[in-house]
Amino acid sequence: MEPETAADRPDNGAPTVALKRYAYYEQLLSQQYRYFVPEGKKVLYIGCRSGRILASLNPAYAVGIDPSLEHIEIGRLQYPQSHFIAGKPDTAVLSQLRQVEGAGNFDYVILSHILGTCDDIEVFLKALRPFCSPDTRVIIEFNSYLWHYLLKTAGLLRLISPRGMVNWLTEGDIRNFLTLSGYEMIKNERTILLPIRVWGLSYVLNKFFAKMPFFNALTLSHFMIARPVFSANSEDSVTIVIPSRNEKGNVESAISRTPEFGASQEFIFVEGHSRDGTYEEIERVIQKYPRKNIKLVKQTGEGKGDAVRQGFLMAEGNILMILDADLTVPPEDLPKFYEALKDNKGEFINGCRLIYPMEDEAMRFLNLIANKFFGLFFSWLLGQRFKDTLCGTKVLYRRHYEAIAANRHYFGDFDPFGDFDLIFGAIKLNLKVIEVPIRYKNRMYGTTQIKRFKHGLLLFRMCGVAMRKIKFM
Repeated sequence: MEPETAADRPDNGAPTVALKRYAYYEQLLSQQYRYFVPEGKKVLYIGCRSGRILASLNPAYAVGIDPSLEHIEIGRLQYPQSHFIAGKPDTAVLSQLRQVEGAGNFDYVILSHILGTCDDIEVFLKALRPFCSPDTRVIIEFNSYLWHYLLKTAGLLRLISPRGMVNWLTEGDIRNFLTLSGYEMIKNERTILLPIRVWGLSYVLNKFFAKMPFFNALTLSHFMIARPVFSANSEDSVTIVIPSRNEKGNVESAISRTPEFGASQEFIFVEGHSRDGTYEEIERVIQKYPRKNIKLVKQTGEGKGDAVRQGFLMAEGNILMILDADLTVPPEDLPKFYEALKDNKGEFINGCRLIYPMEDEAMRFLNLIANKFFGLFFSWLLGQRFKDTLCGTKVLYRRHYEAIAANRHYFGDFDPFGDFDLIFGAIKLNLKVIEVPIRYKNRMYGTTQIKRFKHGLLLFRMCGVAMRKIKFM
């Protein structure tokens, strides 16, 4: 297919009745992309049109590719800080990309209404892989197949500009091409019920109804987010952070029961103003196990979330783990989390207590019901499966945690537990989430520090944060 001209394809590559109305549609798209792509990243945008949305992302380095030479000339004139290439999406244009100074690997690759124009989608996606690192996120924008005949008819009636698509692809088609080409889908977002501005109605439909079940299936714009799949990593160093408050009787078991795994292990106890001699017990254990790399720090703030952040800040390992000092998640299960991360099964490994039968007193009945409810609710809110949001054991690479911490301002300091600070941050970065089922055990020492009703209200607050900042942004 030859590169299109501006007469063949409107600047947005999407339905438009008039330029004024298109401005509203572009505003919606730009808002969605700014949510997906943090500022200061390295971005490759294929199907960039004149580069307006690309520029709105405030990238540190950007390359835009589009079939329309006229669009590219506009982009070069208006956005000289970015690099632009004119050409259809194929291996030839990617060969040109290799010649662009500083191209290399990109943090984000955006494919906007472009896969349907490829002569060979599988070959093109495979040719993109050299421009990706394991942390690259590929964002594929396409229109719902439900809108196919409506848009086609509107084009024939000259109500909108004709589309340049060769193939109309379904979600299943794209997912299959991703698998064949060495990518894995992370999540699929659907937006925009009404792409033109109708006073009051557009806002309500696109802000709220477009995110709700049933209505979500009728949306126009779909965004599929994927990651390239690379082979498993080699052995890596591990830091296990153990927040500890009034857990004297569990301290030594946390060390003695943790198996050897990883290239090296570091234990960091963050002691939270205990009244039972926990601090002194940790000092004793450090002396008893001199060959273990055990560190102890007095918590400066309050709450588990603060303790986790303090421990992660001290960590020297490349893989960060949380082990609750009550040991209801058995330390013997930590290698499962390590293997899931090391073997690239996921990038944020979350424990799940709700698969295997629990010991009789491990979790109160109301707590169990609440955990199941919040798991279902957060899975819908976050767009990835979370059966158990409150399992204390979570594992991720330090580089990903540092990215979460750098982006913490988006959500603010809202979470005393620490679980949702990590979960929401991982979702915002589009990390691949996987859950590791564990057998939840009875506490052997001390009493639970969970306050059901107080913490239940805090959980509803977490729901509000997720709805405002993620689902209905």
